[in-house]
Amino acid sequence: MPALIGNAMPKSGSHLIIQVLHGLPRLGPFVNTGFPPLNRGEDNRKLPVDATLAVLQSMRPGDLAYGYLRAAEPYLSTLKQPGRATVFVYRDPRDMIISHVFYATQRHPGHGMHRYYTEVLTSMEQRIDAAILGVQADGYHLSGVRARYQGYLGWLDQPNVLCLRFEDLIQNRDTALNRLLDYLTGYGFVPRQPRRLAVEMLMSAIDPARSGTFRKGQPGNWREHFTAANKATFKSSAGDLLVRLGYEEDDGW
Repeated sequence: MPALIGNAMPKSGSHLIIQVLHGLPRLGPFVNTGFPPLNRGEDNRKLPVDATLAVLQSMRPGDLAYGYLRAAEPYLSTLKQPGRATVFVYRDPRDMIISHVFYATQRHPGHGMHRYYTEVLTSMEQRIDAAILGVQADGYHLSGVRARYQGYLGWLDQPNVLCLRFEDLIQNRDTALNRLLDYLTGYGFVPRQPRRLAVEMLMSAIDPARSGTFRKGQPGNWREHFTAANKATFKSSAGDLLVRLGYEEDDGW
């Protein structure tokens, strides 16, 4: 039995992987430790690396946890250790941008970008461009979409990490959950139930609307908000990111 870590970028499906993790104890001897994210404290502030590493190293076989861990040391080597299994969830960057903008403007007035988006900028088009390019202004800092993804792309190259697309957890859930169970089988986990029933039980644990940060969660929602100018901005600054992640074959979208 491994200790299992669910990992994601912010606004990229962490609520889905959390719900899947919470469903696993119904299938076998996994334990929901009840921790906040691995790299955040009880007050939701980001923990220093050494504190995050201590949490990771304290996990025992069957423990479940989630977090927002970049593909960098010391996390890469720690999660390669025997008895550690990792699921990384990623999302179409265009949908991540829309989720981020709505979260910062409508769902979380205390967000660091809330006042900038609502008081400095005056349109959705401007907010999307800001989220694509990043912001460096007095009192406001936001990395551009390329920089935000760059810190996580390395997980895609780790053979011991199961990488799942947010979109598959929404639209191809049966296939995604079977991939998860196949992955865990490789670590010695055997569900108590037949495979079909195990998948159905995990499916029943997933309800995106139960998440406190859930807004819409519909893949492709970016099409309702990106203007032609936003598309041009994205293509010029991070278009190849979509090819790298498998969302587009070229910049002809």
